[in-house]
Amino acid sequence: MTLPSDPRLAIDQLCVWFESLSPQTLDQLGEFYSAGARFKDPFNEVSGIPSITRIFEHMFSNLHEPRFIVTQRLVDGAQCFLVWEFRFRFKRFDTATEQVVRGGSHLQLAPDGRINEHRDYWDAAEELYEKLPVVGGLMRWLKKRANT
Repeated sequence: MTLPSDPRLAIDQLCVWFESLSPQTLDQLGEFYSAGARFKDPFNEVSGIPSITRIFEHMFSNLHEPRFIVTQRLVDGAQCFLVWEFRFRFKRFDTATEQVVRGGSHLQLAPDGRINEHRDYWDAAEELYEKLPVVGGLMRWLKKRANT
């Protein structure tokens, strides 16, 4: 697949891909990320398609039914900010309860419409740690203490 040179159209295709991401579609990562793309989130900072692929493979191996829902997008030239919800269930804990992490991604596109830079912004303490058994109670207590 060739992405359109119009950044808005490229982002449209990228959002469709993100929202349908599965272990079976990970082989398409090179169609959406440039070879030397950099990716950063609260837990990872890597570059290159093989390293970015490993992050998504880890996600699929550790979570039940992970999926992204893009709720808003702002495109300005070759830059984009996506607002999203990441929905999943923990494999190691309570698998019946769907979890939701809300965050955003700042993307910088190459001239060919593929991602050169991808940085995710989300609060790991509030959106993840507070939802874990045992650790969650400690995180909520620390948050309460910090606010008093």
